[in-house]
Amino acid sequence: MIAALVFDLDGTLVQTEVLKAKSYARAVANLSAGNIKEARVIDAYRTVVGLSRQEVAQNLLAEFDLENKARQKMERYGVRTAWQAFVQVRLKYYHELLGDSVNIINNRCPYSLALLAWAGENRFKTGLATMSHCKEATRVLGILDIAHKFNFIATYDDVNHGKPDPEIYHLMLNELGIPAPEGLAIEDSPAGIQAAQNAGLACIAVTNQFTRRSVHTCNLLDQQWIVDEPSDLQKTVAALVQGTSNRK
Repeated sequence: MIAALVFDLDGTLVQTEVLKAKSYARAVANLSAGNIKEARVIDAYRTVVGLSRQEVAQNLLAEFDLENKARQKMERYGVRTAWQAFVQVRLKYYHELLGDSVNIINNRCPYSLALLAWAGENRFKTGLATMSHCKEATRVLGILDIAHKFNFIATYDDVNHGKPDPEIYHLMLNELGIPAPEGLAIEDSPAGIQAAQNAGLACIAVTNQFTRRSVHTCNLLDQQWIVDEPSDLQKTVAALVQGTSNRK
């Protein structure tokens, strides 16, 4: 029987993936002196959503042949690799976008937020398992005024290994005090799905413009547990919860 719902943040409760994509596009424009257009970067970003900052940065630098340009900024940022310099360039733009609360409010995911409210009303335990850093997650949760709705919040800062490693979900299960079969993860990317499944949780994926193709082609979930129309999310969760209850 499902006793807890554990939510991802980026791309699930709020479409910060849109802001992240724009920040990477601006960072690439910075390194390329404006020669690489935003649309190309956003298309490339779709293929790496859900991976760690290091993996995203390395992939984009390789895709657009910008490693040497990034190396030129290493000394400025006091780092030792090109991908770290690229991350610092990108974070400047991301924090500017994140700093405007209107961007967060305009990109919130109403059906996922409604599911969070439903979970609380029906006395499920709730958790947040995000690969955002604590400072960033705290700001987003504060703007949306939902931090108090979670029994436990785990961020990238709390683990040594990011998704798809299951560490953050193992931590969540321990803090919520439930066995893995009683947890249901709400994710949006293959990396998140894999992390939840590797920890033994059931998972439902609610896709977005950046993750839809990869979620459907990764073959990690039965199609009935992939939600492309957000308005179907609560109905799909209720079906899975009822199904696990019937098996008890």
